[in-house]
Amino acid sequence: MALAATATAASANGIAGDYLAARQASFLGDFASAAHYYERALAFDPGRAELMERAILAEMSLGNFGKAALLAERMAEGGHESQIAQMAALTTAVDSETFANVIQSIDDKRGIGPLADGLVKAWAQLGAGDMSAALVEFDNVAKMPGLGPFASYHKALALASVGDFESAAAIFDEEEANGMASTRRGVMARAEVMSQLGRSEAAVAMLDENFGADLDPALQQMRDALATGEKLPFTHVLTPKEGIAEVFYTLAGALSNEGSDELTLLYVRMAEYLRPDHVDAILLAGELLSGMGQYELAEQVFEEVPTDDPSRHAAVLGEAEALRDQDKTDQAISVLETLAEQKPDLPVVHTTLGDIFRQEQRYEDAVAAYTKALSLYEEESERLWFLYYARAISYERQEKWEEAEADFRKALDLNPEQPQVLNYLGYSLVEQQRKLDEALNMIERAVAARPNSGYIVDSLGWVLYRLGRYDEAVPHMERAAELMPIDPVVNDHLGDVYWAVGREREAEFMWKRALSFVDWEDAAAEADPERIKRKLAVGLDQVLAEEGAPPLERAEVSD
Repeated sequence: MALAATATAASANGIAGDYLAARQASFLGDFASAAHYYERALAFDPGRAELMERAILAEMSLGNFGKAALLAERMAEGGHESQIAQMAALTTAVDSETFANVIQSIDDKRGIGPLADGLVKAWAQLGAGDMSAALVEFDNVAKMPGLGPFASYHKALALASVGDFESAAAIFDEEEANGMASTRRGVMARAEVMSQLGRSEAAVAMLDENFGADLDPALQQMRDALATGEKLPFTHVLTPKEGIAEVFYTLAGALSNEGSDELTLLYVRMAEYLRPDHVDAILLAGELLSGMGQYELAEQVFEEVPTDDPSRHAAVLGEAEALRDQDKTDQAISVLETLAEQKPDLPVVHTTLGDIFRQEQRYEDAVAAYTKALSLYEEESERLWFLYYARAISYERQEKWEEAEADFRKALDLNPEQPQVLNYLGYSLVEQQRKLDEALNMIERAVAARPNSGYIVDSLGWVLYRLGRYDEAVPHMERAAELMPIDPVVNDHLGDVYWAVGREREAEFMWKRALSFVDWEDAAAEADPERIKRKLAVGLDQVLAEEGAPPLERAEVSD
């Protein structure tokens, strides 16, 4: 968000206006504006601890550790304690490789926190030249609840960084079943260690076991080199400074699924600052910023990935997603089409293009993109079900039902009980009045798998309605309306079901509700507002007669 977004708040005089503008920017996640206004506020009140701490947070989120460290130093000189300030100070101490100061800070309880301090101290001891103390510290961390896998992983990296590949391999072998050794970075680090020990064939088998045939460019590059017997250098972590960067990235990865985006971003920024070539950290930072709505900043971060890096495609995909989130769809498509020309053999690029085309209702282009993606897989497996499903939808929207049904059924061959496919195919068959018994069976299976999905429960009620089993349809349609109370299609369907069982006043109420929820600029065909208004005027029976549809076959309803 630009500075103009907070300009109104800044119009007040002096520190109050700048402070309010900074707070508003922080609330919106606009780190650049927040840093700007906190800096202005500090010009009025340079010793205020709260302002300094918030400014440090904003600068670290931007990756500006030089400014953050200066503010942290001012806080320390003023006698103010702050964990955020300690994070900035410790990171810059690591960057300058003053490992004795890092160790002293942690011993004095001026570290980052229990999750990181032990691992950081162990790497700092290695940086200070005391490998024995470092190994003891790694073992101490391993005894802490929940930190065993992290400690073992970093101990293995530390041993490998000094050339003790046999000891590193022993740890990786022990941690194979569970722990950090099973992550993508862990597998790649272990493969390099195995290569150094002349175990390239086993490393290839490990890559195949963990990732199958669908390898991203970096993994493919590694596998190809191992398969030719090339001895790979150990590049994962070369120095204690890089080891500490890996600690921060490890913690960021662990936190990334817990909803604490701000803290995760701080850790990943610390990793990126200490190791600017840490592509995985760059990609995670971009993903986090995009998720926080900081799209322009996310694009800048993605651009940090070198054009010749094997993971460059992931950065471009992230950039395209940020453009889409800003409703810059044409730009996103252009970026992806260029990437598809540069990397024509990457299925994920064509799949992403297909998804955008489908969402933009460019169904013919979507089919072409999905077809290209499918052609790039050497063998079919369960994970390809979604590609067939997405292509089937694109065919169905073009009224190419024969091709669509074939793809829906192929998706079910690969993933027989996938509820989305069961529901979509079953619902489509119902709408075409074809194979209704099979359609009912499919939708019942979908409901069993997803009993709280309003769309799927609606489908079950609707197929029962289409079969003339109106009384059975009522509870399912009512349940769908509970799950999706403001969906126009569900309310419209419930109105039809109520009408079919003679509850005409309730039907009219539901149609009115459906009408109130219709998006008039993008009304779904199933919830056609003009049709709903006609039902309210003359009733469902008359509308069906006007459409040439069969009349409702229902039992007589007594007064």
